[in-house]
Amino acid sequence: MTNTPTKVLIVDDIHPIFISKLQASGIGFEYQPDIGKEEALQIIAQYTGLVIRSKFKVDAAFMDAAPQLRFIARGGAGMDNIDDAYAQKKGITLLNAPEGNRDAVGEHMVGMLLALMNNLNRANLEVRQGLWRREENRGLELGGRTVALIGYGNNGQAMARKLSGFDVTVIAYDKYKTGFSDAYATEVSMEEVVKRADVLSLHIPLTRETRSMIDDEYLFHFRKPIFFLNGARGEIVHIPAILKALDEGRILGAAFDVLPVEKFPDLAKQPWFIPLTGHEKVVLSPHVAGWSVESYFKIADVLSEKIINYLSAV
Repeated sequence: MTNTPTKVLIVDDIHPIFISKLQASGIGFEYQPDIGKEEALQIIAQYTGLVIRSKFKVDAAFMDAAPQLRFIARGGAGMDNIDDAYAQKKGITLLNAPEGNRDAVGEHMVGMLLALMNNLNRANLEVRQGLWRREENRGLELGGRTVALIGYGNNGQAMARKLSGFDVTVIAYDKYKTGFSDAYATEVSMEEVVKRADVLSLHIPLTRETRSMIDDEYLFHFRKPIFFLNGARGEIVHIPAILKALDEGRILGAAFDVLPVEKFPDLAKQPWFIPLTGHEKVVLSPHVAGWSVESYFKIADVLSEKIINYLSAV
């Protein structure tokens, strides 16, 4: 371990198990879940570690203000609110906890898919409004269909495992991995995905390469109408392209747990907001797929172990 005493700043809410494990390991920390970025910027020079969820962007300026910073730990899977390239340049280690919420994401996205295929959103509203329309809400069975996963990391693998009891064929494409076929999914090319998919589900991080990746051109290549799921990052998808494909029947239904702009009032100002929220073939949730009661604990548990292991090795 280096001569600099470890002192960790925790700027987001986290399960108490995280605090307990750091205390038991003798790791110094300050828990300030209500702190803002400007206030954190004023004091970060004192700390060797930062723990954050999604409160603010950890950019180059923030890291430059933290000469002692040795690691940044994110309570979640994606690292897109951290300038990872600059962190690497500065020799700052990045830690995250995708193992902690992968099951929650998998279950949530399967639930959204089943809601789409069985018209549960519309049927629920109609019954509450005094309508009893059976034929109009006749559903589709998932069994016998092909589900294509884009990305086969922690979340993609969890999704495949959750689908294993539904009598579906699961195929997966991952640009950065090969030889990953297992009992739950078969590795295929992107050409196979567009040819075979009945369902397309995204499990990839937000990068410069993936930003707005799902657009008119991307969707044009699919041979069959598909159900579309995004529980990854909102900025990966160009929403007008999804709406156009829905109107043309090339997408049968779309589920979003994430959107390119999240939280109100900014979300309501988007030109696609009203068409999206008014579409009966769209199911939405407020970025909670990975935020179950259980994952709240598991993320903190996994992340604390990674920090303890990292500090014991340096």
